[in-house]
Amino acid sequence: MKIVCLGDSLTYGLGIRRSKVWTKLSQDKLGIEIINEGISGDTTGGMLSRYNSSVYDRRPEAVLIMGGVNDFIVGADLGTVKSNIMAMAHQSVARYIDPIIGIPAKFDAENVRQDWAQFSDFNEVAKKLEEYQQWIKLFCKTFNLKYIDFYSEMDSVAGYELKNLYTDGLHFNERGNEILSEIFCRSVESFRKK
Repeated sequence: MKIVCLGDSLTYGLGIRRSKVWTKLSQDKLGIEIINEGISGDTTGGMLSRYNSSVYDRRPEAVLIMGGVNDFIVGADLGTVKSNIMAMAHQSVARYIDPIIGIPAKFDAENVRQDWAQFSDFNEVAKKLEEYQQWIKLFCKTFNLKYIDFYSEMDSVAGYELKNLYTDGLHFNERGNEILSEIFCRSVESFRKK
């Protein structure tokens, strides 16, 4: 089995050794090929524009599509993000690639790096992310698609430890990547059983 993970810095694993990024940890644990197509700073529009080369040309059985936070950071509205996610999901289905929508994990708005905090209102970004995660669940239910809820699962798995899992308020450290991998592997294994 081959899965492409299409996304931004959360998928890429910004600042983390390649051997410790959650996609690599998941590949080792599941024994399947996982291709990390995360680009730091990418938006859902960027992901959509590179869908053919990053996903379709690699002929995976499944694709994890996860993005949107960078869109919100630069002021994009929810409609734009929803449209891009929907386009990628439906292109996947049309090409016999099983789409899995990733719900991005929460971030620590109070501890975002100072230079980034001056760039955007992260409390507003957090509100958009909350609304977006609700829409993803509804979208997936409506179109009978799979999703992985990193947003809620990170809270329940990490608990009190959550504040200690970020490198800069937005990105996860090695321990955070281990938890992302646990969530991903548990979800993929549950999808395989169905």
